Amino acid sequence: MWFYLVTLMVLYQLLRWYRERQVVSHLQDKHVFITGCDSGFGNLLARQLDRRGMRVLAACLTENGAEELRSKTSDRLETVILDVTKTESIVAATQWVKERVGNKGLWGLVNNAGVFPPFAYMEWLKPEDYMGAFRVNLFGLIQVTLSMLPLVRKARGRIVNVSSVLGRIAFCSGFYSCSKYGVEAFSDVLRCEIQDFGVKVSIIEPGSFKTVMTNADLILERSKKVWEAVPEHVKEAYGQQFFDDFCSNSTQKFGMCSADLSPVTDCMEHALTSRHPRTRYSVGWDAQLIFIPLSYLPRSLTDYIFRSRCKPAQAV
Repeated sequence: MWFYLVTLMVLYQLLRWYRERQVVSHLQDKHVFITGCDSGFGNLLARQLDRRGMRVLAACLTENGAEELRSKTSDRLETVILDVTKTESIVAATQWVKERVGNKGLWGLVNNAGVFPPFAYMEWLKPEDYMGAFRVNLFGLIQVTLSMLPLVRKARGRIVNVSSVLGRIAFCSGFYSCSKYGVEAFSDVLRCEIQDFGVKVSIIEPGSFKTVMTNADLILERSKKVWEAVPEHVKEAYGQQFFDDFCSNSTQKFGMCSADLSPVTDCMEHALTSRHPRTRYSVGWDAQLIFIPLSYLPRSLTDYIFRSRCKPAQAV
């Protein structure tokens, strides 16, 4: 019995390996639009696809970021300034893309732009602290996708949305997780709605990687500013010692992030170039070996595992 089960699993993996190695033809003629190319995953992916000969349309938030990227790539790569929180900027970028892809349409759309709200308990944050995460990570992603969708549909192309392992299981940075849960839901619904047009939608779920968003010193600085503005009755409920322990634990967590971003961009590239891309790519040893398996456990158990061992001053 076990022999047949093992044989079946081996055959399935071999078939999957064979299917996923099949590459789309004429990649040099295909355009890919990537958001958030100033740094991090977007910047590396733009350079990676450029080296492969694809026609990269890179959206950067700043002109400095765009200039730096152009200096490291070939003349094929073109840049545009895009703020995904502004409708007029999205409309202008869509028209810019349309002029470059022509009747071929847009083969790939990679929604990579993202921000990380201050790392803090949700009760400590004001609306202005966390609304930016929704405007960029979720609402901006949705608006860019729907604006570019006719161009992608024309090419029967690909949409790649960058989520997070925290979009599968939430245990810290609550509002960031909320925005990424929304990305997961939007991507799943979109995939069902447009699959009859030949468009494929993939989700990238990175674990812990060292980017501008996860710089430990920057995160610690922002957390301290948030704590300073917390109302006194909330500070009394948690206590200064609780906050100090929270900062210490946070620094350790973000200090363990991997500096090698290529596993994430390799998955993005596969989603764009493989004839049979995956629906989801969970990237990073912590995502695959810890967080994704934990997401299938009873919630009461994961709550116990993830809850802080530091007790607030007024804890029961």
